Amino acid sequence: MVNVTSPMIGFMAGSLAFLSVDYGASAACPLALAVYGDAESDAGIDFRPTTDAVTVTNSFKMVLDKGVVLDGIVMWTSGVSRPHGSLMYKCPTGDVTGDELAACTVWQGVVYSADDKGNIALLAAEGTDAPQSLIFPDLGPSLQMSSAFGPNGFSKLPWDVFILKGCQE
Repeated sequence: MVNVTSPMIGFMAGSLAFLSVDYGASAACPLALAVYGDAESDAGIDFRPTTDAVTVTNSFKMVLDKGVVLDGIVMWTSGVSRPHGSLMYKCPTGDVTGDELAACTVWQGVVYSADDKGNIALLAAEGTDAPQSLIFPDLGPSLQMSSAFGPNGFSKLPWDVFILKGCQE
């Protein structure tokens, strides 16, 4: 577990106790199959198994209103190890340059997880059980500044916290 002292992260951790959804007494869900939801905007996150990726530890898609889908990945940084997440919108496929990737990245940052007691940790790799909640710091403001938001994109900004809703079969 990582002790996080940021006031905003602390506030979110305290809020998680009220937002927690009881996933029940059923078997734990692996993170690679977890489904999360945001109460503010009905945004959802569906994890999927990461295939053939040496550096990517988690893969997911974020579904927003109006059918907008963002592709997400998590890679652990070198040096001080942290799960660095990226959300991308309409990225080109195949061989892409760093500039092309930067142009289609709509959010990036450390991804945190929280248990049902509000204890904050760094997001683990996909081989672990799904945490109760995920925290994407500054997600809403970053997405509001992106090309995915607005008249031709989604209109409801998600909050930073997503709660475990279920498990894909």
